[in-house]
Amino acid sequence: MAQKKPFVLRLDPEILKAVEKWAADEFRSTNGQMEWIISKALKEEGRVKLKEKSQ
Repeated sequence: MAQKKPFVLRLDPEILKAVEKWAADEFRSTNGQMEWIISKALKEEGRVKLKEKSQ
């Protein structure tokens, strides 16, 4: 597994509240949800390559 680098992120309280609710709805941690949102956005914008699924 890739090593993760911690950093501080300041968010508007309403945005954080919405992310926390979304995370709870999908049974993820808030941190995991933020990683998923960022990863999805990067892939959709072509900033990172999509990983091929193993078959």
